[in-house]
Amino acid sequence: MLPSVIMGLLDRTTLRVAVTVLFLAAVLAFLWAARKTLLIFLFAMLFAYLLEPLVSWFQRRMRNRRGLAIGVVYIIMFGLLATIGAAAGPRIVDEGRKLAGLAPDLYQRVSSGRIIQQVGQQRGWSVETQERLQSFLNGHRAQVLDAVQSIGRRAGEIAANSFWIVLIPILAVFFLAERGRMGEGVVHLVERGRHRELLRSVLADLDDMLSHFVRAQLYIGAISAVIYIAALSAMRVPYAFILGTVAGLLEFIPLVGPLTAAALILIVSFGVHYGHLLWLIVFFALWRGASDYLIQPRVLGGRVDIHPLAMIFGVLVGGEIGGVAGVYLSVPAIATARILWKHLREYSVEEHEPVVRS
Repeated sequence: MLPSVIMGLLDRTTLRVAVTVLFLAAVLAFLWAARKTLLIFLFAMLFAYLLEPLVSWFQRRMRNRRGLAIGVVYIIMFGLLATIGAAAGPRIVDEGRKLAGLAPDLYQRVSSGRIIQQVGQQRGWSVETQERLQSFLNGHRAQVLDAVQSIGRRAGEIAANSFWIVLIPILAVFFLAERGRMGEGVVHLVERGRHRELLRSVLADLDDMLSHFVRAQLYIGAISAVIYIAALSAMRVPYAFILGTVAGLLEFIPLVGPLTAAALILIVSFGVHYGHLLWLIVFFALWRGASDYLIQPRVLGGRVDIHPLAMIFGVLVGGEIGGVAGVYLSVPAIATARILWKHLREYSVEEHEPVVRS
């Protein structure tokens, strides 16, 4: 009696919904369990987007031999990296080693509060000023130490995952070799003609957005590194080369990266008793204005058009879910959602338009 009542309540629609929910839950659980591997494949795909213009250029000049074009691009890329490493590597390593040796002493002086007294005596601050700054540091010591420890933890995580990072250019070879065929294979999984055209148009827009986004991030990071190194060297900031390089790399992380770079440079400059912190703050303000309102809009163009509030929300959510990788991927994820919404809305409008018969 009871089974028949239950089967009566669970009609076909209810069962279909229940199965769909369970399937989505299983997919989400799988994605979460395999998130590290999936992130590596995702970054490999983005790296392939970065190299695609060069591969296509060499492919056209090598009688459409794509495998040979990929090999030539990789040889050129590793050659350039070796050249840059030989030219700038020794200085980066030397400054990084000195800065790493300074970090424990700087941390100890910040945690004990002695840094305020040392800097105040060297710069002739009044006793009242030293006491006010000391009181401020004591009141926010936990937040400062937590921020410093967080930077150390992030650096440790990157070092621990260095093996996975090496896999990115290797896996990118497969994405470059199968470009075009992978997308068409996904499209042909859809049976209905209109659905197939919808999927093809979505994939085309995603392809255009991702390729433009990755290359734009590279341009912005390179420009930022040059500007940081030149400005910090001109202002005679200690460890200008390594700090400028790190600041340029942090430009790849939306919103959080530039703030972290500015905080890192100010903390190190303050710790080594640099005497022109105000000029550093002025430089950061001018550079952020030029980068956010002049350089980035021109480089990104209209392909990654995201409202600032949506970007802040995405960055915060991405950081909570995936850490640094989540912050970086938040912008293309929001842009992808925007593309999907646009195409689905257009498809819905076309589907419900009345057919005019002549």
